[in-house]
Amino acid sequence: MFRKARKLASEEELYAAGLRALARRAHSVYEMRQALERRAEEKSLARRVLERLKREGLLDDARYARQFARQHAESRRQGRFRIARDLRARGVPDRHIEAALEEIFAETDEAALVRKRIERRLRGLRGPLDERRVASFYRSLMRAGFSSDLIRTELRAATRRDVEELVEVETSEDAEDG
Repeated sequence: MFRKARKLASEEELYAAGLRALARRAHSVYEMRQALERRAEEKSLARRVLERLKREGLLDDARYARQFARQHAESRRQGRFRIARDLRARGVPDRHIEAALEEIFAETDEAALVRKRIERRLRGLRGPLDERRVASFYRSLMRAGFSSDLIRTELRAATRRDVEELVEVETSEDAEDG
């Protein structure tokens, strides 16, 4: 189905391959090292190209972490823990991850992100809001990387009215049955 990529023997060919990869999307140093080592005939060639890309300012884990964190917090409305996990999986050092998260979440209100996600889910809700659905909201927010305390606070605030209405309906039904 896919053919194996041709191994590159010269530094210029490997450098061009690295530039093409960076033109498609940003990469961490770790990701670029893996990509270059897969394409290079010799690992020393990949190391030289990697150093050249860093020297020219085309690869920078600190900048990559900031851009990644900003995009995932603002566009995807993901929380601190999810972003940190994804960056670690991409090989970004913890010092860059922590700095990026502090910078981004100093500007971004995490509680507002949780509220927006909850409101969106509530708008698309069909049927009553029961315990099972609230638990589903909770799990989806945990996967999105928000802290459990924040989720509980925002869920309680957003669903209080709906849950109180649900309890009133259930108690009136119990009174009718009894």
